[in-house]
Amino acid sequence: MIIKEIDVKGIMTKSNLPVADFSVNPYVGCAHACKYCYASFMKRFTNYSEPWGDFVDVKNWGILKNPSKYAGKEAFIGSVTDPYQPCEKKYERTRKLLKQLQGSGISISIATRSDLVLRDLDLIKTFPNARVAISINTIDENFKKEMDKGATIKRRLETMKQLYESGIKTTCFISPIFPGITDPEAIIEKAKDRCNLVWLENLNLRGDYRARIMDWIHNNHPELDELYYEIYSKKNRDYWNNLNEKLQKYAENNNMKYVRDDDTQMSEFGQLPIMVNYFYHEEVKKSAKKNKK
Repeated sequence: MIIKEIDVKGIMTKSNLPVADFSVNPYVGCAHACKYCYASFMKRFTNYSEPWGDFVDVKNWGILKNPSKYAGKEAFIGSVTDPYQPCEKKYERTRKLLKQLQGSGISISIATRSDLVLRDLDLIKTFPNARVAISINTIDENFKKEMDKGATIKRRLETMKQLYESGIKTTCFISPIFPGITDPEAIIEKAKDRCNLVWLENLNLRGDYRARIMDWIHNNHPELDELYYEIYSKKNRDYWNNLNEKLQKYAENNNMKYVRDDDTQMSEFGQLPIMVNYFYHEEVKKSAKKNKK
């Protein structure tokens, strides 16, 4: 793993995401090395020849001037890197960011696959409407090991529990859903007593990792070759439409709300999870642009 520090002019970047005003990433690259990482496109903006997942740049930035200007806004921490990947334990860039934003009035959303987030629990609790999403796309530890170097599924579920019981609005982020492999209902059964929300996001194959995933499927699950060809080459949505209907029935049978709305507010959530379907990325992007106008 190559780790080096880099100086940057700023850390707060305006976002086009439907869930936040600012996108904040204390690192470039990620040691979790997820095989399906959509953020691998970031490599072309670096000077590394090494594979995505083999390097991390640690960002150094100065004092945030007038942080109160972010009052009433929302920052999403970890849109293209995991803010609590292993090097955070040493470099504490995410912790530095939280300290700089503390008391500014900004809301924060954090996405991670790491239990290191619990280190900053007391700090996170000081932010209005703080949210933490824990990414889980399987309950099979062996499949997890094949796909990423994040915390074990057991540790992620325990992290969710501690966050939830501490009063943090907690999300079980089922992402990405691997067709024929990920069992969303099994994950929800494990998580439903320790989260306020379930997000559902499909495996969206594009860029250089498309071939990597398709090869892995062929070598490990050749029985799924035809299904993946239908979904990712022929753009057939039947699998996602059927899964959508199946999960909607599951939600109804378990007294959960099930919506396809990219701007659902956490303040509306009750004790049971609301399942938000993010299967269709192009529709989410169009909706985000419309809502930003």
